[in-house]
Amino acid sequence: MDHTGSRRTFIKNATLAGAGMALGLKARTLTLQPIHGDTPAGKRIGVIGLDTEHGPAFARLLNAPDAPAALGGFKIVAATPRGSKDIRSSIDMIPRNTEAIKAQGVAIVNSISELIPLVDLVMLETNDGRLHLEQALPVFRAGKPMFIDKPIAASLKDTLSIYRAAEKYKVPVFSSSTLRYIPSVQEIVQGKIGKVIAADVFSPTPVEPTHPDLFWYGVHGVEMLYTLLGADCRTVARTYTPLSDMVVGIWDDQRIGTLRGLRNNSWSFGGYVYGAGGQRATLGDFTGYAPLVSAIIDFFKTGRSPVAKEQTIGAIAFMEAAEISKQKNGAQIRIREIMESAEKESRKQPV
Repeated sequence: MDHTGSRRTFIKNATLAGAGMALGLKARTLTLQPIHGDTPAGKRIGVIGLDTEHGPAFARLLNAPDAPAALGGFKIVAATPRGSKDIRSSIDMIPRNTEAIKAQGVAIVNSISELIPLVDLVMLETNDGRLHLEQALPVFRAGKPMFIDKPIAASLKDTLSIYRAAEKYKVPVFSSSTLRYIPSVQEIVQGKIGKVIAADVFSPTPVEPTHPDLFWYGVHGVEMLYTLLGADCRTVARTYTPLSDMVVGIWDDQRIGTLRGLRNNSWSFGGYVYGAGGQRATLGDFTGYAPLVSAIIDFFKTGRSPVAKEQTIGAIAFMEAAEISKQKNGAQIRIREIMESAEKESRKQPV
C-alpha cells in the first residue's frame, strides 16, 4: 500500500467528525497462535491504540517477511485497540485498523494490562493526546521502554508529567513526528547548509475541538522547526484566521522560525531553511514511515532517545504558547512563563 496516500486519507478523515461507521468492535484475545508469536524476548513490540493507521503501517514494515536486516528482527506481536473515547473520526478507524494489524500476524487483546506481559517494548499510538499520560503510566510502572507518537500529550502539563514518570521509573521514552526524519530535514541537520539562521515551514493545521489547535496536526510542522532550530525558543506570537495560521517564534540567539498552518484542503509539508553563508534549502514533503520506524528500532536497541527531551518539551510549549497567543489576539507569549506555570500544575499530578 502507498503510505503517502493512506496517510493523506487518514488526515482527511480525521477532520470529518461524526463521519464513517459506528464502532461495533469488541476487542478479544486471539485463541490462534499469532504469526509472530515466536519472536525472541527483547524484540516483542506491543501497540496501544488503533484509532490511527500508524500501528498497521508500522506493522507492515516490521512484520514483513522481507523486513530489512537493519530492523533487527523486532516485530509487533500484540495490540490493544483502545484509543479515543469521544473523537468520532478516530473511533471510526478502530475496526479497519484492527483488521489491518491482525493481517500482519498481530494478536489483539482487550487492555493495556493484558498487553504488557506479552511484550518487551511499547508503541503508544493512540491518536488522542489527552489519554497519553493515563496510558503511559502502567507501561512505565512495568519498566517497558516506550515510543509515544506525536503529540506526546495534549498539554504541556501532561508532557512534563510523562517525563517525570519516565525518570521516576527509570524507563526510556522517545516521542517524534515522522516529519522530523524526512530526508530534506535530516540533510540540513547533518550540515548541508552550515549553521541554520532561520526557517519557514508550512504544514496542514486542521483543528479538532478536543485539542489545542496545533496539537492535533500542526505538531508536524512545529517538530520540523525544532529539529532545524533547536529547543531554545523564547517567544511565540500567532495570527489566526479560519483559513490559516502564521506562528512566529524567536529563539534565544535571535533566530526566527515561522510556521504557516494551512486549512485549505492542502495536505503537503515543506518550507525553506536559510544558512549563515547565504545558502537556502528547500524542505520536501512526507516520504513515508520507514525513517521514523528505523529511529524507533534504534531507540529500542540502545535505550537512548535520539531526540532530547528538551526539544520535545519545547515543541509542546511552543504550541501551548501559540494557543494562548490566539486567545490574546496575537500577543507575544514568553515560553519561560508558561513553562513555570505548567511545572506547578504538573507537580500536582501523581505519577
